Amino acid sequence: MIELVLATGNPHKVEELRAIFASLPDANWLRVIGLKDLPGHEKFHEPKETGTTFEQNASIKAVSYAAQTGRLCLADDSGLEIDALNKRPGVISSHYCTHGEETGLTREVRDQANNNRVLFELQGVPIMGRGARFVCVIALAEPHLPGEARLLARVRGEFEGRIGFPAHETDVPSLVVPRGSNGFGYDPLFLAGPEFVRTGAELSASEKNTVSHRANAARLLVPRLRALFTDGASLSGSGM
Repeated sequence: MIELVLATGNPHKVEELRAIFASLPDANWLRVIGLKDLPGHEKFHEPKETGTTFEQNASIKAVSYAAQTGRLCLADDSGLEIDALNKRPGVISSHYCTHGEETGLTREVRDQANNNRVLFELQGVPIMGRGARFVCVIALAEPHLPGEARLLARVRGEFEGRIGFPAHETDVPSLVVPRGSNGFGYDPLFLAGPEFVRTGAELSASEKNTVSHRANAARLLVPRLRALFTDGASLSGSGM
């Protein structure tokens, strides 16, 4: 059993990745824990995400927490890319309404403001031009020298869809958003491909764990992990 620390203090994110791995037929040898499962987690400091890509930010977090914890660490960076907006909001997806700045807004208020900005900026764009995707990059790092770590692997998963319309912009019911209560963030705006009938917030948890960007990234990660550990990569802090 390989134990991986997911670099997050959010227990829901840990449970989601556990559920994704549990749904994969070749991942039963992986065990995921969160930062809060480790003793002394109060002393960990969150690194600044200074990257301009999902790949850079995921790597920054994975390397930082592997060095701090002395354990194998996974970190992800995710967000929404919209073709008509030159792939914005991208790495500032969670704070798009404030141009990437943390201003103390609650998650609920911030999500609504982010959604409003996206819909405003897409005014006049026809449905075929509203292509979008959720992106998740997962990075794996291991402790190396004392207080240092190195990157071992990185994968990118995507979930293709389109952004729907506010009710006043279309008379096609299946394209009207926001819809659904199962998601958060941009899920109520995102018409999930390839059917483009239901939003991300209308998918059940089990469906999301099969088709989401995070699920697709995890699916790509498992064979990379198996190859690394079978080939004798360092397993310092693995929990084996």
